Amino acid sequence: MKKNSWVSAMFLFLVAFTMMIAFQGIAGAADSATYEQTVARWISYKDAADWMHREFSYDQGKSKTVHGWQPQTPEQSFKRKSGICQDGALFAKDALNRINPAYQAKIVFIKNRQGPPHHWVTSFRVDGKLYIIDYAAGAHWRSIMGVHGPYDSLDDYRRFLSTLAISNFDCELVKETDK
Repeated sequence: MKKNSWVSAMFLFLVAFTMMIAFQGIAGAADSATYEQTVARWISYKDAADWMHREFSYDQGKSKTVHGWQPQTPEQSFKRKSGICQDGALFAKDALNRINPAYQAKIVFIKNRQGPPHHWVTSFRVDGKLYIIDYAAGAHWRSIMGVHGPYDSLDDYRRFLSTLAISNFDCELVKETDK
């Protein structure tokens, strides 16, 4: 009887060990998926927003060294899972336009009357309405983050921004750029 218990215990151990190795292989494969492979599986702006909300973090150190428009590539943002608002805006623009070119995603510049810092986000369209995606703001500007809309225009988004109580932020201008 003891021999059977030992054999059963070893069998269960081997099954558990094999499952653990297989799971690590699957998880590793998901982690090694390229930007292109990952975005190709996304079917909606919600997938990009979910990824950014879960995975992307604001890089406070980079924010102190970058002046002007100097974003990293969307691939770099995907791999690093961090960056500043420019990086997040360019990532979202590229991902959204890959998912569905009808989104017409564009970079939007927000001029802070008290700035710098200023801010960059991404606009996109769904059923003729304007939306904004922003998951790349620093800790003091968390209330600005999310998917906002629907709006009829950028002026509506500017009015939304003016209702937020954000330290050292006063929205002076919101405009789409050619970046």
